[in-house]
Amino acid sequence: MYVIIGIILVFAAVLGGFLLEKGPIAVLLQPSEFLIIGGAAVGTLIAANPPHVLKKIAAGFARSLRGSEFSKKSYTETLRMMYDLFVKARKDGMAGIETDVEGPESSTIFSKNPDFIKNRHARDFVCDTMRMAVTGGASSFDLDQMMELDMEVHHIGATQPVSALTMIADSLPGLGIVAAVLGVVLTMSALGGPPEEIGHKVAAALVGTFLGILLCYGTVGPISANISKLVDDEQAYYHVLRVLMISFIKGMSPALVIEVGRRAIPEHVRPSFYDVDKACREKEELTVAA
Repeated sequence: MYVIIGIILVFAAVLGGFLLEKGPIAVLLQPSEFLIIGGAAVGTLIAANPPHVLKKIAAGFARSLRGSEFSKKSYTETLRMMYDLFVKARKDGMAGIETDVEGPESSTIFSKNPDFIKNRHARDFVCDTMRMAVTGGASSFDLDQMMELDMEVHHIGATQPVSALTMIADSLPGLGIVAAVLGVVLTMSALGGPPEEIGHKVAAALVGTFLGILLCYGTVGPISANISKLVDDEQAYYHVLRVLMISFIKGMSPALVIEVGRRAIPEHVRPSFYDVDKACREKEELTVAA
C-alpha cells in the first residue's frame, strides 16, 4: 500500500508542478514514446532473465504491495512455537520431536502457526535442521555451517529480482534518450513543414527523455529498493531461527534460548520481554489445565 501511495505522490508532484506553470497535460501523452520505452524495457527484462527470475519479479511486486509479513506479532508467535518445540525436546528427548519435524503439517506444535506452515522455505529450514539434530550425527558447529550455507543460497536467489529491476531502472534513462533521438530524426525529416508540426515533434522527443528518467527514479527504482528491504526482513527472520536452533543444540535451556532469539530480532519489530514471556506462560497454563 505504501508503494502505491509513494508512486502516486511522485506523479502528483511532477504533474502538479507542470500544471501550475500552465503546461498543457496533453503534450505529455505520447503513445509512441510509451511504446518505445515500455516495450524496450520489457524486452530487455525478458532477454536478460530466465523464467524463474521473471516469476520472482512478479512475486516481488506482489510482496511490495502487501508489505513485510514479519511483524512483531509474527515474531512473537514464532518464538512461542519454537519454545513449545524445545520444551518438548527437553522433556521427551530429541526423539520426541521426530514426528513433528517429519510431518510439520500434522504437528500439534507447527500447525498452530499457519503462516509458518505456508512459508515453505522457513518450514524446511527449521525441520531439516532439527531433523539432523535428532539423528545426532552432526555437531553444533556443523549444523551452524549448514544453516549459514542454506541462508546464503536463499539470499542469492531472493536478490535476483532486485538485481534485475535495478538493471532495468538504470537502463530507462538510456531508453528515454533512444526515444528522444528517434524524435529528433523525425523532426529533422520535417524541417520543411509548418512550425506547429516541428514543435510537436520536438515536444514528443523531449517527452521520451522525461519519461525514461521519471520511470527510473520515480517508479522502478523505488520498487526495486522496496523489494530489497523485504528481502532483508526475510533474511533477518531466518537469522533469528538460526540463533534459536543453534542455541538450543548447544545446550541452553528453552527459556534462555527464547531470550537470545528475541534479542536477535530487529528493533522495530522486536517484542518486549513481557510479551514473549506472557505468550509462553499462556501455553504452559493451558497445558497444565489440560
